[in-house]
Amino acid sequence: MRLAVPILTGALGVALGLLLPGLLARSEPRPITPRGDLAPAELATVGVFERASPSVVYLTAHPEAGEVEVALGLDSASPARGAGSGFVWDAEGHIVTNFHVVGDASKVQVTLIDQRTMSATVVGVAPSKDLAVLKIASDASVPAIPLGTSGDLRVGQHVLAIGNPFGLDHSLTTGVVSAVGRTIRSVSGHRIHGVIQTDASINPGNSGGPLLDSAGRLVGVNTSIKSPNGTNAGIGFAVPVDTVNRVVPQLIRFGRVQRPHLGIRAMEDAMARRLSVQGVVILYVEPGGPAARAGLQATRRQGQRLILGDVIRRIGRTVVLDGNDLFDAIERLKPGDTVHLEVLRGEKLLQTEVTVDQPRKP
Repeated sequence: MRLAVPILTGALGVALGLLLPGLLARSEPRPITPRGDLAPAELATVGVFERASPSVVYLTAHPEAGEVEVALGLDSASPARGAGSGFVWDAEGHIVTNFHVVGDASKVQVTLIDQRTMSATVVGVAPSKDLAVLKIASDASVPAIPLGTSGDLRVGQHVLAIGNPFGLDHSLTTGVVSAVGRTIRSVSGHRIHGVIQTDASINPGNSGGPLLDSAGRLVGVNTSIKSPNGTNAGIGFAVPVDTVNRVVPQLIRFGRVQRPHLGIRAMEDAMARRLSVQGVVILYVEPGGPAARAGLQATRRQGQRLILGDVIRRIGRTVVLDGNDLFDAIERLKPGDTVHLEVLRGEKLLQTEVTVDQPRKP
């Protein structure tokens, strides 16, 4: 037994001597294989992100406190309630986002990418377009995002979305324009036309962030997804930049969208449907307003009987089936425009013209 120990030890020593160089070699890092240059498509994507991402902000809304916290550079896997995105519109410090992100908040706190924090205010909202404008100090030195156009977008174009899905700030997703000319409903129930559909991943928290073309220009504002479980299913929607570029200057100047004034109050669509009425029933006509000047009649009572007012069936070339049709048609007009109306008064179909007024003051 005493002879076996040195023999075993010697064998072990020989084995270790043979294995040790291999063990030491495997403990060293492997050499790196040179990659070479990025592909042109990759370089283009990286360039778009690096140029645009400083303009993107992370919004966290707290409407119950009357305030919204707006921050860049936050990194949280659990988004705060009301979290969303936004982007810098101009050198004056205006920030564009979705209305449903900020709701009725009147103030915001903004933390920039360099962690500076400053106060901001909500200067205008357009619930019918799901858009809102905030304002921070103009000396914040945050670059504005370049603007493109959505009118000439083609299905198959590459697009990029930057936002804060689930609170993960400055996340980039890429895809293509899946369709153009879609129609969705805003938070106020009104239709938004010309909407862009994309398969770039849009998730909760991306709302209000920019959709960019391959040149890095803004072509839409990401606003919603179509999904059974509330997360990305390859169908996202963005408000077209042509709509944004028309609405945002009005929000900055007036605080709201300036629509021509027809001078009526209409019956709710649900009530009209219950009465089997197709069109828009006029409940009230403003004295001296455009509708009054055109001779339109409001709903009235005659004893115990309710006499329905004129029912608007057509405005210009638009057939009016409900309030949304009338809303869309009026939105395309300018103050001072004269438009043809077709109304049903009792059993008679009447033709008239109305000249819309300047918008009413709030």
